[in-house]
Amino acid sequence: MPSIFSKIIAGEIPCYKIAENEKFIAFLDVFPLVKGHVLVVPKLEVDKLFDVPDAYMAEWLVFAKPIAKAIESAMPCNRVGISVIGLEVPHAHMHLVPINSANDLNFTQEKLKLTPEELQEVQNKILKHLQ
Repeated sequence: MPSIFSKIIAGEIPCYKIAENEKFIAFLDVFPLVKGHVLVVPKLEVDKLFDVPDAYMAEWLVFAKPIAKAIESAMPCNRVGISVIGLEVPHAHMHLVPINSANDLNFTQEKLKLTPEELQEVQNKILKHLQ
């Protein structure tokens, strides 16, 4: 069943795109834990991480690596954490989150409510560092 991510991939819903290729898309989470929180999503409609075909798994991390490096350069953080929860949208995805402590990956905390202008600013900062 198509999810909101399928609609973003199809261009039916706009996003703050960070990167895209034939297999994956990365875009800002519009309800982030912290500024710079990016979702990396395979274009396959697969619900659970471990149902993603083997051929995609390594490529997914390789696709995410330069994005994580760009986030780390663009946002004030010690590193970029990675999390796969998969409960909120039935489409496999990983979260890349700039973190300074383990609590920065606590998905039970309240999410930020950023304006479109703030999201555009974060997108531009990350894109400037993406090679």
